Amino acid sequence: MVPTVEWKDGAVRLLDQSRLPSQVEFLDCRDYRAVAEAIRELKVRGAPAIGVTAAMGVALGAQSVDVEEYPAFAKQVEAMCDHLAASRPTAVNLFWAIARMKQKLAGLTAQPIAQIKAELIRESQTILDEDIALCRAMGKQGAAMIHDGQTVLTHCNAGALATAGYGTALGVIREAWEQGKKIRVIADETRPVLQGARLTAWELMQDKIPVTLITDNMAGSLMRQGKIQVCVVGADRIAANGDVANKIGTYSVAVLARAHGIPFYVAAPYSTIDLATKTGAEIPIEERNPLEVTSIHGSHPVAPAGVAVYNPAFDVTPAELITGIITERGVFKPGELAGVFGTEQAANKSGGSS
Repeated sequence: MVPTVEWKDGAVRLLDQSRLPSQVEFLDCRDYRAVAEAIRELKVRGAPAIGVTAAMGVALGAQSVDVEEYPAFAKQVEAMCDHLAASRPTAVNLFWAIARMKQKLAGLTAQPIAQIKAELIRESQTILDEDIALCRAMGKQGAAMIHDGQTVLTHCNAGALATAGYGTALGVIREAWEQGKKIRVIADETRPVLQGARLTAWELMQDKIPVTLITDNMAGSLMRQGKIQVCVVGADRIAANGDVANKIGTYSVAVLARAHGIPFYVAAPYSTIDLATKTGAEIPIEERNPLEVTSIHGSHPVAPAGVAVYNPAFDVTPAELITGIITERGVFKPGELAGVFGTEQAANKSGGSS
């Protein structure tokens, strides 16, 4: 797998996903502001990948702080955290990773500044390594939901590109394929930014997993014809009641799946579960540039100039439409998440082990 994000030669190196699939290019961020801009401009995207990138952005910013007293150092690093947190509002992994870096910083008050800087780099690398491990664990938990010979529909991109590696929804699909199951994947294009067409199709073709690309409005017709047997998607935030925010269009797929009696699964790590948010109605939904809708990559107009545009990047799928949520610990009903993950999240907030 091509690394989505990594610490390399004192910089945060990102695979520039805005260039895919035609170009594989890397972006070296040498300033925390550049990291925030890369997140905001979708150079890196996908909730887990955003979290890892933000953690590395905190570590990167800390290296530039030129003071020797802890209070002054911490104040500057926390301001950098706030800047990174403002880059995108919906994916909770961003805020989770920044909070974890702040927690690490708070536990190093007695250390020399040089040591703190090194520890923050190490913590961001640990978050990256953990994300890959969580994705592989999710893959093993979720692969049983996909049976030999089935065709799987996935929406947007929840693969290695959306994580530190391996993927959430695509991690489940990868594991099923690696187990020898003869499966096929339907990737919908995922308008308006085309993450399914540009990224998911590219990833699966790299792995030689059979994939067919469709437009977003074809899914219902294929379901009716019996050409889709299961749906697996990722998530950007999961509320305490099991409502799921994911890329715009996910709700439509879930409704269609329910209408046709097709299982609909969400794959996400514990860092995407936000028990402080009670329901999906409380999840902030990012609205993006109208040019994403009125043009292709901002350069090929597909709509009349001046037309009014509404461009929410995410929607919320109610818990009652979700068959199960695949996590690193197992596959749970949406209403079971608070009981399974509540104790752990409480411990993390009080300063316990992550």
